[in-house]
Amino acid sequence: MGIFNKVPEFRFMNKRFIAFALSALVIAVGVFGFFTKGFNLGIDFTGGTMIEVAFREPTRVGEVREQLSRVGMAGATIQAVGSEGNKFFIKTLTLVDEAEMDKKLDALDQVANSIRRSLMSPDDLAALDAGRIDLNNIAEKALDDFFVSQGIPDDDSKEAAAALIELRKDSESGLITDMSELDALDLKQRVMTQLQEKAFLGDFTFLSVENVGAQVGKDLRSKTILATVWVLLGMLVYIGFRFKFIYGLAAVITLLHDVLVCLAAIIFFQIEMSLPVVAAVLTIVGYSLNDTIVIFDRVRDNVKTMRRHGAAEIIDSSINQTLSRTLVTSLTTLIAVLALFFLGGEVIHTFSAVLIVGVIVGTYSSVFQSCAWLVTWERFFLGRKKKITAK
Repeated sequence: MGIFNKVPEFRFMNKRFIAFALSALVIAVGVFGFFTKGFNLGIDFTGGTMIEVAFREPTRVGEVREQLSRVGMAGATIQAVGSEGNKFFIKTLTLVDEAEMDKKLDALDQVANSIRRSLMSPDDLAALDAGRIDLNNIAEKALDDFFVSQGIPDDDSKEAAAALIELRKDSESGLITDMSELDALDLKQRVMTQLQEKAFLGDFTFLSVENVGAQVGKDLRSKTILATVWVLLGMLVYIGFRFKFIYGLAAVITLLHDVLVCLAAIIFFQIEMSLPVVAAVLTIVGYSLNDTIVIFDRVRDNVKTMRRHGAAEIIDSSINQTLSRTLVTSLTTLIAVLALFFLGGEVIHTFSAVLIVGVIVGTYSSVFQSCAWLVTWERFFLGRKKKITAK
């Protein structure tokens, strides 16, 4: 499928120095932002606690933040999930001294418990402190222990605890909204008696609690850097073997350019740096390389048939011949990524945002970086016009 009725004759290489200047400016802004603002590191890299909480009634972010401020966590990141207004991600960074590594999990569990108590209403707190249990927040093991402490046999207590947790999980909201829902479980009468006397239904529930230690975050940072370096070296070896070393060098410079521009965008917009964002950056590397190789393959073919032409003319002709394919691929990919961004929900919002930047930058760099570097290498380093001949 083609966009143009005939092969266009755009002179892309005449604009390569403008492209170099534009890219250098964006990267310089990114470097400046790195030293002034730095990355907005998520708990994957710093360590901390991430909780997904669901409320019975729609709640505003401001209300949640106000409640968290009671325990000194007003600075936590609160992110709404979906459009119902009753589900949120709460992310709080908890830094634990290296000398207290063995206490780290206890410290992070205490954070989760502090957040839970801060979100409770005064009535629910009073009931909890009076020894009653919150069926929307108690864990299965704790619920089992409660039944045993009330003189209920082990088999009955385990069966009842598992049934109650399953009821919570099967609920669309993740909560038990009314005690009448327990009737469908066909629990033992003595179990029901204890629940009616000593249980209550809280206004919210923790759907998930994830703890990441500081040491894990440190390891992830180093492994992320190593993964990027090895990807770039692997690309250099592959393209150098598949084409020629100067092709591989141009491709690696282009991939490094794409990574730096994406990182500049991440810093400028203060996108939270998390493992999905790292995955998006590495995905961009693969996407950009794919288009670059298609153009390089056409360059290799045209070198054999355009022996009397210079490097810039050969590359311009190759780009124009593959331009329809480049635009169609980029536009269809961009449409899919935009759908993820607007319809995929908050969980993959940052991932899709970085991919949007990456698709645009990858398309631009395949033309104005990888090919432009081939011409630059040819004219300023080799000093001859026929050195782009491939194997």
